[in-house]
Amino acid sequence: MTDREGQEEAKKQGKPWTRAKGWDTSCPVSEMVPTASVAASVGDYRALNLWLSVNGVRRQYGSPARMIFDVPTLIAEVSRVHTLEPWDLLLTGTPEGVGAVAPGDVITAGIKEVGVEITVPVVEALSLP
Repeated sequence: MTDREGQEEAKKQGKPWTRAKGWDTSCPVSEMVPTASVAASVGDYRALNLWLSVNGVRRQYGSPARMIFDVPTLIAEVSRVHTLEPWDLLLTGTPEGVGAVAPGDVITAGIKEVGVEITVPVVEALSLP
């Protein structure tokens, strides 16, 4: 999630964009899904289908198979400059369908093949002082 207004405000002030990228509910995470569950469900992570709805309306649907770089390549590149530990998350971007949300909206997202689903309310981002 990105608070676009906050990001523009931070740019104008020459400040970091941290607040525009992280606030309560800006990066919800479901329970961790063991790789054995993925393997048992689909055999190959690239066959997973991830989806996102806002207020019950589907906005995004995508698969790791459509990513520009595959997961092993991403892990290899990131680990060249950052130490990765178990349970670290790599946020890689999003499939088409990005759109505005407002406080009070409800986002539901999931991974179809493993039955993971998470629902979170959108809350207002903090303004820059």
